[in-house]
Amino acid sequence: MAAVITSPPKGSRAARTRATEDRILSVALESFGTKGFDSVSLDDLAADLGITKQAILYHWPSKRVLLDAVIDRAALELIIEFDGALSEEGSGWSRVESIVRRIFRVAMRRPELLGFIREISRIGGDASLRVTADLEPFVSRATTYFEREMDEGRIRRCDSGLLLVSAYSTVLGAATEVEVLRAVGIEPTLRSTVVRRRELLSFLHAAMVAPQALNAQAPR
Repeated sequence: MAAVITSPPKGSRAARTRATEDRILSVALESFGTKGFDSVSLDDLAADLGITKQAILYHWPSKRVLLDAVIDRAALELIIEFDGALSEEGSGWSRVESIVRRIFRVAMRRPELLGFIREISRIGGDASLRVTADLEPFVSRATTYFEREMDEGRIRRCDSGLLLVSAYSTVLGAATEVEVLRAVGIEPTLRSTVVRRRELLSFLHAAMVAPQALNAQAPR
């Protein structure tokens, strides 16, 4: 019989520990994603959390170890978002459009999450390797999907891995422009975001959809 995994009872020490770690990770993700990893000290995080620096170090012995934990958390959140779109019914362009729309929803609802992913790209090194490893299951499913759609003649034939990287970079850049605007004191409107998303979808549709499938529904 398979083992049943249960959550610790509310009020138990394990439950309190998990809740504290969850809160620290949430605040660290927001701080690193909006201010930058180098600009946020453990003392800053402790002040935001209303706890001591030693309390953070009790759970993660260094800022870098904490960063690894935040990377794992952010990657899991992204996989949950993206896998939902990739698992939807439909084929060809429809699923690509669904993923793009989800990324923009995340950018509006959780700008710090995509801002954090961009920050990891800036840091590079082991941090980038870790997020790449964490996202590998989604990347593998996405490239398999692209290859199948190419075989069916719905997506232009090309290197599936390069297609995914190019599409990801383009969409992430356009979606997180929201953070750039906010950094200079400009609050983006819903209308401007919708226009930016529509233009990006039109660009990707023209670049990715195979000629024989161009009569399919255009992006909205």
